[in-house]
Formats: sequence, C-alpha cells, structure tokens
Amino acid sequence: MKKELNIGLPAGRQGFIQALGVTIYCGLVGLIMWNGDQIFGKVDTFIAPITALLMFSVSALVCGLLVFYKPYLLFFQNKKEEAVKVVVATAVSLFTIILILFEVMYFVK
Repeated sequence: MKKELNIGLPAGRQGFIQALGVTIYCGLVGLIMWNGDQIFGKVDTFIAPITALLMFSVSALVCGLLVFYKPYLLFFQNKKEEAVKVVVATAVSLFTIILILFEVMYFVK
C-alpha cells in the first residue's frame, strides 16, 4: 500500500513557501557570485567557466526540485488539479517577489 502525500497546506501557501525557497537559494548563489573574487581570489584558468556552468546546471536542478517535487508527487497520486494549483501559485508568488525586488532596486538607488 502506497503512502499518500498530505502536504497539509493550501496550494497558495505551499506555492509561496516554494517560491520563497527558490528566492533564498538564488540569493545565496548571488552572494557567492557577487563576492567570488573575495572568496576564491582571481581565477585565470579554464576552471572558472566550467565552475560557472556547473553552478548553473546545479541551480536549475535545485530550483526544479523546489518548484516541481511536491506537484510531481501530487500528480502521481491522481491529485492533478491540486498539483496544477501548486505550480500556478508558485509561479505567481515568484512573479510577485520579482516585482517587489525590482521596486526595491528602483527606490534604493
């Protein structure tokens, strides 16, 4: 007997939490990239572009898991409508967070 996933949160709240996780992860990666010279020193070898591409690939994987893992589980438990609601709520939350960040960047020049 398969155990059924019970996320225990409404789709909107689950989507917001997932979007917040993506935002925090992107913020941490952004901090590493912003302070890369201070953290790692000047890198003039072929290692730098390889590392950047690997970080890009890992970031796509992590963000994909943060956004789609729970909807994936819901989908295969035949809760397709709930899965779609979570994905849409995550997309709307991410868009809202981006708009807020743009406003902050605009007003804090």
